[in-house]
Amino acid sequence: SDIGSQKERVVTEEEWLQKWEMGNIGFHKEQGHPLLQKYLDVLLNGRSGLRIFFPLCGKAVEMKWLADMGHNVVGVEVSEQALKEFFSEHSLPYCEEPVPEISGGKMFQSTSGNISLYCCSIYDLSSSIVGKFDGVWDRGALVAVNPCDRQRYASLMINLMEKNSSYLLVTVSYDPNKHKGPPFYVPESEIKSLFG
Repeated sequence: SDIGSQKERVVTEEEWLQKWEMGNIGFHKEQGHPLLQKYLDVLLNGRSGLRIFFPLCGKAVEMKWLADMGHNVVGVEVSEQALKEFFSEHSLPYCEEPVPEISGGKMFQSTSGNISLYCCSIYDLSSSIVGKFDGVWDRGALVAVNPCDRQRYASLMINLMEKNSSYLLVTVSYDPNKHKGPPFYVPESEIKSLFG
């Protein structure tokens, strides 16, 4: 599984912020992801009122969809613009407060209290700040993380998961020598070594 030229590629936080500012967000889906709908039963596993984590959430519409089902949704995103757009596009009132444990970190919470979105680097989070989760919907996070940070990312995700939680992961398959990423190509063998 040759990951070609991608191995050394690094996308900075500034580059991600610029993508949001320029509206260069082809990764954002206006409709809920069909794979989440297809595998929702796997994520929920017959349970209700779950805490579900959205790493690198952007303004994913699925956050509102799951919150409307009675789940508590927590997301993290480096772009404050993305988070504010999420609330305004869904006409959701929210409040903003600092996160004392994270320098410059903010949390945007719906006034209903069931959607909490952290504006910071994902690596600033820990279970002592956000708690643990019953489910994770990783639609574009692992494939967006710089290849050199994958182990750090996977360790954090494992640390944030409750014992019997479900992790839904979407990756993309293509020839990594023809596309520099993101999204990055993550071979199945690497997913197994990262998550077991």
